[in-house]
Parts: sequence; C-alpha cells; structure tokens
Amino acid sequence: MHSHPHSDTGSRTSSDGPRLVFWETTAACNLECVHCRRLDVARELARDDLTTAEARALIVEIAKAGTAILVFSGGEPLMRPDLFELAMLAREYGLIIALASNGTMIDATLAGRIAGVGFHRVSVSLDGATAATHDVLRQQPGAFDRAVNALEALHAAGVPTQLNCTIARHNANELAEVLALGERVGVDAVHYFLLVPVGCGEQIAEDQMLSAEETDARLAELCELAASTRLEIKATCAPHYYRIVRQKRKADPASAPPLTATHGHHAMTKGCLAGTAVCFISHKGEVFPCGYLPVEAGNVRQIPFSVIWRDSEVFARLRDPSLLTGKCGECEYRGVCGGCRARAFYEYGDYLHEEPFCTYQPAARTRKG
Repeated sequence: MHSHPHSDTGSRTSSDGPRLVFWETTAACNLECVHCRRLDVARELARDDLTTAEARALIVEIAKAGTAILVFSGGEPLMRPDLFELAMLAREYGLIIALASNGTMIDATLAGRIAGVGFHRVSVSLDGATAATHDVLRQQPGAFDRAVNALEALHAAGVPTQLNCTIARHNANELAEVLALGERVGVDAVHYFLLVPVGCGEQIAEDQMLSAEETDARLAELCELAASTRLEIKATCAPHYYRIVRQKRKADPASAPPLTATHGHHAMTKGCLAGTAVCFISHKGEVFPCGYLPVEAGNVRQIPFSVIWRDSEVFARLRDPSLLTGKCGECEYRGVCGGCRARAFYEYGDYLHEEPFCTYQPAARTRKG
C-alpha cells in the first residue's frame, strides 16, 4: 500500500477512470514488520492470490476503465513469479506501471530486469533515516542497508525512484534527514505518509499516532522542506497538507511550496482521493476505496473491475463531497482537502464523518461560535 503521485481537479464523475490503482499482487512477503502479518500467515494467505489468468483479466479491465497508473504492490510484489509478465501486459494495454517494494530483494541484476520492463517508477519504503530506526520496525537487521542499496542499484540502472516514509512518533524528528538521504541516493521523490490506524497501522497506533497538533506541525515542516528541494515532496494520507499549503500561500506566497507537482501527465492538487481517483485491489480481488479504508466496493472475481469502478455505491458516496459530515462538511477547504476518509472510519465507524486528526476550525463554525 504505497503511493505514487496522482491528480484530481475537483469533482469527478464515475465516467472518469481511476488515476491510480494499487494492486496488492500477493500477500507473500519476506519481512516480518512489527505492524504486519507473520511470514507463515503471509504464506498461507498467498494461496488466495489472484491466479495468472485472473490477474491478466484484471489488467485488461483496469485498462478498459481508463489510463491509470497501476502500482504493483504487496506484500512484496517481487515474490510473485509472474510479476514481470503481468507488468509487460499492463504496458501493452497502455497503463503506466509502477512498483512498490521493500527493496530488500533488489540487487544490480534485478534492478536491470526492472529497468528492462519499463517501470515508470519504483518506490522503496524506509521507516526512518537510520538503520536504528528502520530495522527495529522491520524486525530484520540489515533491512535498512538493503533498502538503501536497492535505491542505489535502481538509480544506477536508470530507473526513477521514490522513497516512501510513514511519519509516526518514532521518526517524526527525522523528516529532514530522510529527505537528505533521498537526495544522497538519487531518488526523484520522497513521499511522507501519515500513519492511518487501520489494518496494519492499528497494531502500532496506540504508541505511534501523532496528535492533531503534532500532525499540523509536521505538515508545516513538510511545506518548508518542499520549498527547499528539487525533489518532488508529497504528503500522502495527509489531505490537510493542501489546506496548510494554501494558508501559507495566503500568509507569505514567496515561502510556500508550489500547489501542484506533476508526475507523468498527472498533477496533484487535492487531498483524499479514495474512491474518486484512487482505489486498492486486494490480493484476492476485493476492491476498496484505498488501502486503508476497509469498506468493500466489490470483488473482481465476481464483478468486472470497470463495472465496480463505475457503479459501486461506496464509490458514488465518496464522489459526493456534499455528503461529508461534521466539520469536514462545513469546511471551506472541503474541495482541496476532504479529510482522510480512513481515519474518519477508524474513529467514528463512518467514512463520511470529519477527519479526527485536524486542528482546523472551519470559518463557518468560527463565525457561529
């Protein structure tokens, strides 16, 4: 469940294809992260992975829905034996392909194969700027060095790379160091994720979630970092970043980062895109609005993906900002932020409720007060 840049230009209709489809190609993985499943569980779950025939049919369906970026993620996608065959098929059908890996399997030889297939970008996750921070969470000594080596090998093979880092309490003070590491190893982008306390994140939420105030402070720091580097910086699962950027632009236009960054043909201008421009397909074919919102829109084993994308009731609700409730429903930044629907679901059991990790009080509410 890793991100690539994407775009939205405000309201979307179901006839618009997805901009970004994350496909969990396999549940299999070679790491045992603190917040995730054990290897024996992963092996068992991987038996339910879509077969090659099902996967090929899915790719054709995604292409039918529109020209998306298809992110092959996992588990660890490189554990899937037919990965490169499926990636080539996706390219043949005109999809932009990306790979989200933990990096530990990528050496110079594999980096060469990845380059040959023509992945638009490969992201590697790091949980901090040092082995001490990263390896504790990954529960595998040496995982940090292997991930950094992977980024260097990919860069040497001419593959555009992205460093993904989830911001939580254990690494919240390493944001600038993570960026410096990215610059050193030659990545094109650094994407900072705010922890979403759903699924894997729920295991560590108690210890690791930042408060709303800390979240705002970290996002303000990201604005400054974005203005200071040539790399593409993106705050992911942090829709309020777009509110903070706009507030900064009002206060001091010269110091604020640009409102949009482009990636291929895609400009990013908006916060939460779950179900409107983005969706997640699980290893066994369930379609969700994003990798963190466990509300199923359909299963590709029963219904073709393009039909789920077009007709799902869950997606229809997420595409109508007038249905948002709580302060998100009243907020003047609703169109550019929209709040994280997964965190709302975690907190209130309702994915249309307000974002719980936001300090902002809408102008309408302030006037009433």
